[in-house]
Amino acid sequence: MKRTIILAVSVMLALPAHAVTVLTSIKPIQMITTELTDGVTTPDVLLQNNASPHDYALRPSDVKKVASADLVIWFGHDLEPFLEKVVTDRDNTLTLSQIPDLSLREFGSEHDHDHDGHHHGTHDPHFWLGIAPVEQVANVIANKLAEVDPRNANVYAKNLQKFKEQLKATDAEIKQQLTPVQNNGYFVFHDAYGYFEERYQLNQLGHFTVSPDRKPGAKTLIHIRKTLASGEVACVFSEPQFTPAVIESVMRGSDVGTGVLDPLGSEIEVQPGSYFVFLKTLSNNFSQCLQSKQ
Repeated sequence: MKRTIILAVSVMLALPAHAVTVLTSIKPIQMITTELTDGVTTPDVLLQNNASPHDYALRPSDVKKVASADLVIWFGHDLEPFLEKVVTDRDNTLTLSQIPDLSLREFGSEHDHDHDGHHHGTHDPHFWLGIAPVEQVANVIANKLAEVDPRNANVYAKNLQKFKEQLKATDAEIKQQLTPVQNNGYFVFHDAYGYFEERYQLNQLGHFTVSPDRKPGAKTLIHIRKTLASGEVACVFSEPQFTPAVIESVMRGSDVGTGVLDPLGSEIEVQPGSYFVFLKTLSNNFSQCLQSKQ
């Protein structure tokens, strides 16, 4: 009898484990999670390339994905309100905005009220553009993965250590690249880059809109047009997810350079190392356009 039990246990241990299924809400969270699950599983993502969490609507296939995942990782209501109803009652949901003492930056007063029926919260949800909050989030994701899939806890721990080392090296590289252009002024399409800008002390002069689902006001556009004429502006950045018609109209007749910043990394292929490619691409895009004024 003992021998039968031992044989049965041996057979069970020899069988391949069910690969844990991880679903992330947006691509930046998928990229960070991919670094941590390397060698175990590949996380899936709900929002496909060029979709924005600001105006996304869930499809029936999305709801099925959520229901079948072992772990769902999202930021929270302020970034993906469309996901709230389907993840709220799930045991294996990781809500990143609820991480205790997460280093989130506070928005200015213009954010602290409803826009067109949407409340964007008091804190900036674009945490993946900040080195400090990303490190905190990576710790929590790795711990949650080990809890959901204890068999691979050691792999997650090793991946986390490697991630932190790469994050530190990438941070130093970006700092070196952007230091020469710190004083060059620019405008962005929407107020998404605060973590990145504060980390590398960049000189953002303003944004067209606080959130992509809100049209820029006439006062804002007049202010930007006047500033463009002042000679203080090195670059105006648009985003691939949104039609830059409003930017084109404001810039008509101006010789200020234009660039593109993609806060979601929509063109980057998700694989181990892609999160760092994303950060470096963003840094390159800032650097190239801001240097044009030197």
